[in-house]
Amino acid sequence: MQYQEFIDCLDRDACPDGLATCLQALWYDARGEWDMAHEIVQRLDDAGAARIHAYLHRKEGDDWNSRYWHRRAGSVFPEGMSLEEE
Repeated sequence: MQYQEFIDCLDRDACPDGLATCLQALWYDARGEWDMAHEIVQRLDDAGAARIHAYLHRKEGDDWNSRYWHRRAGSVFPEGMSLEEE
């Protein structure tokens, strides 16, 4: 799925069928359903899910936990970057 396709699907009433699991988490987060997004990535054990997990914890203001998940993902905590840029 291309970026614009994902953005366009955010207007749907339900998460689209067949959407990759990590994109499902981002879909729910974009719709204001942080808990559902977190529940989805918490069940996964790969770098992509860890990266989204890091983003979600940063969004909630838990930088310590976000840094942990960045380490698990092999990524770097985005110092000085807004959530939108991230």
